[in-house]
Amino acid sequence: MNERIAQLRATYTLARKNFEKKGVNNMNELQNIFNYQGNEVRTVRSGQDIFFVAKDVCNILEIGNSRQALSRLDEDEKDVISTDTIKGQQSMQAVNESGLYSLILGSRKPEAKQFKRWITHEVLPAIRKHGTYMTPDTIEKVLTDPDTIIQIATQLKEERLKLQQAELTIHQQKPKVLFADAVATSESSILVGQLAKLLVQNGIHVGQNRMFKWLRDNGYLGKKGTHYNEPTQYAMERGWFEVKERTINNPDGTVRITRTTKVTGKGQVYFINKFLSDAALLAQ
Repeated sequence: MNERIAQLRATYTLARKNFEKKGVNNMNELQNIFNYQGNEVRTVRSGQDIFFVAKDVCNILEIGNSRQALSRLDEDEKDVISTDTIKGQQSMQAVNESGLYSLILGSRKPEAKQFKRWITHEVLPAIRKHGTYMTPDTIEKVLTDPDTIIQIATQLKEERLKLQQAELTIHQQKPKVLFADAVATSESSILVGQLAKLLVQNGIHVGQNRMFKWLRDNGYLGKKGTHYNEPTQYAMERGWFEVKERTINNPDGTVRITRTTKVTGKGQVYFINKFLSDAALLAQ
């Protein structure tokens, strides 16, 4: 075991020196080495393309005749890479992402589907996110410093947690986004109380009175006098509200005019987006 570690260390020390001489973007440098159920999978990055050493892939998929399997691939799905090892420079057959999938689809091994999932869910995201994530220098640190392993594992765990949280947020917000999009096409004005009900249906808990108070406190509606609960000039100029007038004939023959504040379609979109992005606003 110690002999193998020493050999690995020597290999990647040599590779690291080549990184320093040629630059980490040289396509012929091994960028990452992954382990799939005890089997090594070597990868090389060239610009935006990721190549997998064909021999490693064929071993996992139990493809006995790798030459024959590669001959069935299109020319743009494979390449020959030269990489520096402890034994000097070696040429290896490699396949890109498209070629990898072609090999997987051609495998009769039941575990091929599981291998594909591992590639798409772990290997490719790690390479694309970190670039030279497992560089020779990083691998040497892993071999000599247990704390490095803990650090890398913690980082990966945090990244997976962030991804899960982001996916959950997208899932939770999807109905609300669709709802706001639907309102955007509406030309009908609604009462402030109706706006409050729409918000309640979408997880924002507010009643009519509380909605009116918030609109007054934040300068959208008047606070006193004849303009109480009527839109301010600021809100009217932006097209968020309109005032509907209605003439009522009293029994004594007099006439009175009532004014009702309504939220326009544009106003509905504005306030819905505002509260969906920050429900804590209503606590102010």
